[in-house]
Amino acid sequence: MHIKKGDTVVLLTGDDKGKTGKVAHVIMKKGRAVVEGLNMKKKHQKGSQEGKKGQVIDVAMPINVSNLALAGTKKKK
Repeated sequence: MHIKKGDTVVLLTGDDKGKTGKVAHVIMKKGRAVVEGLNMKKKHQKGSQEGKKGQVIDVAMPINVSNLALAGTKKKK
């Protein structure tokens, strides 16, 4: 796998196409990576204790590594 934790990557497809972010962690078995600030989805979170309200939070979801490219690398012709 060409992507590892800490790399700066560019998203090649999807809603956030062209945006860059830092890899938070990689899921090797599934071939996916979680990138900070990219592929954000809303998640409903239940209240932790009685009397406390739940909330809606933004969570970075995993992205297939085939949709990512290392930022700042240019291919020579």
